[in-house]
Amino acid sequence: MANIETKYMGLTLCSPIIIGSSGLTNSIDNIKIFAEKGAGAVVLKSLFEEQIRFEIAHTASHDHEANYYPEAQDYIANYSRGHRVEEYLTMIRDAKKAVSIPIIASINCVSSDEWTTFAKKIENAGADALELNVFIMPSDPAHGAEENEKIYFKILEEVKKQIKIPVALKISYYFSGLAKMALKLSWAGAKGIVMFNRFYSPDINIDTMKVMATHVFSTPDEIFNSLRWVAMLSDKLYCDICASTGVHDSAGMIKQLLAGAKAVQIVSTLYRNGFDRIVEMNNELRDWMDKHGFEKTEDFIGKMSYKKVENPGAYERVQFMRHFAGIE
Repeated sequence: MANIETKYMGLTLCSPIIIGSSGLTNSIDNIKIFAEKGAGAVVLKSLFEEQIRFEIAHTASHDHEANYYPEAQDYIANYSRGHRVEEYLTMIRDAKKAVSIPIIASINCVSSDEWTTFAKKIENAGADALELNVFIMPSDPAHGAEENEKIYFKILEEVKKQIKIPVALKISYYFSGLAKMALKLSWAGAKGIVMFNRFYSPDINIDTMKVMATHVFSTPDEIFNSLRWVAMLSDKLYCDICASTGVHDSAGMIKQLLAGAKAVQIVSTLYRNGFDRIVEMNNELRDWMDKHGFEKTEDFIGKMSYKKVENPGAYERVQFMRHFAGIE
């Protein structure tokens, strides 16, 4: 039987399937099931930098007595911060006791402020790695691309000062120079790049005149953007790539591995199809490997990357032009 183990950020995974950060990974019972079904690793539900700040401000503003005593306000702020983080640390400890697969902590962050000291506590709690979900919204015309991009490196630098466990950055494709940015992050010490994070998508209800969320779950069609970039960058980066968004079945997983990803993250397909999807994807991966004579994942990971594919131009825009405009 084919061996579907893979290596990601120096971690040995029994399967290339990583359960991505979501409400599903905020439960020890679910994490146990994921491990039983054959998941390679789990990324815990993200601890949001904004959530911590809001919790501190919200608690302080609702305690009128504290507003009269600055010392009490400082105490409440510190307690709120510690209490929120302690809940997350407890989740890490409990998850490590419950399963043997790697547990990856996650922080959704937008700055390199004091929260970076939390990273050490996360490491001490037993997390096997830390995933930083970073996106600086380029909505302020006063800040240019270079200024925004510096924040990514500052966050990575400050976190790496605190911990020794591997750090991955989950990034978007909204960079004017995505290839160079990813390369520089790998130079800066990121052990993994997750392509790509998926955003809250706003819509407007024209009857209620309210902003609402739309497209909460991804679709299989969304795989192609990350597939292109995984293929084009997997041979160029000094770190591993994990593919995210649009992987809903074994075919999607196999495509990303062929393009050069060391692992894939899945979430939406679990909501839509149930946790047995993990078993199906693993079994179908083994069957596909047996059919093509691959004994281990190393035999085919990256086999269809930009560098190794027969026609690398297939990943370039000219192919789109030729298909629709008859350009030869």
